[in-house]
Order: sequence, then structure tokens, then C-alpha cells
Amino acid sequence: MEVSILPKYELKESEVKIVEEIVSKYKGKKGSLIPVLREIQENIGFLPVDVQKKVAKELNLPEKEVYGVATFYSLFSMIPRGKNNIRVCLGTACYVKGGKKIVEKIEKELNISPGQTTPDRKFSLNVDRCFGCCGIAPVIMINGKVFQRVDPEKVMELVYENEK
Repeated sequence: MEVSILPKYELKESEVKIVEEIVSKYKGKKGSLIPVLREIQENIGFLPVDVQKKVAKELNLPEKEVYGVATFYSLFSMIPRGKNNIRVCLGTACYVKGGKKIVEKIEKELNISPGQTTPDRKFSLNVDRCFGCCGIAPVIMINGKVFQRVDPEKVMELVYENEK
């Protein structure tokens, strides 16, 4: 009996095909686990357990190794991410300069907590411990673009202006 705290996701046929193409491209190449996972993440938006098992089998790796890498790096997600990925820095400088208020404003507006995605999969919210941008705090990242000295009262304007 398999027990999982993560919901089971059914991939679309097109997503299954993408995973198969990516894995076959790297099959038999040493050190290919992270590139495979990164490419899958970029193409389907997350790494469900079933995909991790397929990667492990095809790359001849233990499932626990694939799971360990997928859960260790914050780049990877085991749940679907939204089309728009919002990341808020909560390192010391950002926290002191309003990072927590930024998170609270986004939570209230989108009705999600950090680590969650809106039901329509339009937005995801995540927090990080440090972006290394302390001199321009508070900092957020929207779809990979960094925004500095963010005003918590105006953060949603940034979110909607930079929506894909």
C-alpha cells in the first residue's frame, strides 16, 4: 500500500509525452538527474511523484535519490505552480523592511498562503529566506524578474502589471 500526503495528479497526454521525450534525451548520461528534473519542471510546471518514479526508472536511479533532489532544491515543486510565480524574500533585511506585510497583502488579495497556488492555477506564492539583495530590500520576484524596495501597499499593482 502506497501512502502519500500529496494529492495525485493526472497528467495530460501531452505532458506525459513531454516527460517521455525529456527522459529519453538524457537516458544513459551520467549526472543528468538535475537537468532532467529542471527541464520537466520548466515544461509541465511541477514534479509529481509519478513523474519522479518514471525518471528514477528510466535513469536507473533509486526513487529516493530522485525524491531527495526534487525536495531539496527550492527550484522544484511537487505541486502545480501557477502561470505567474510570485516569490517574496523574507531574509532579515527584507523582513525588517516590510517583507512580512508584502506576504500578508498578497495572501489576502489572492486568498492563498505561501506554498499554494490559486485554484485557477494563475498565481503561486512562495517565500524564500534570502535573495542576496539586502541593499535593495524588500525584494520580490515575479516570473523571474526582481523588484526592489517594494511598497506593501502597492505590491498587487506590481503583480497584476507583470502577469503573463
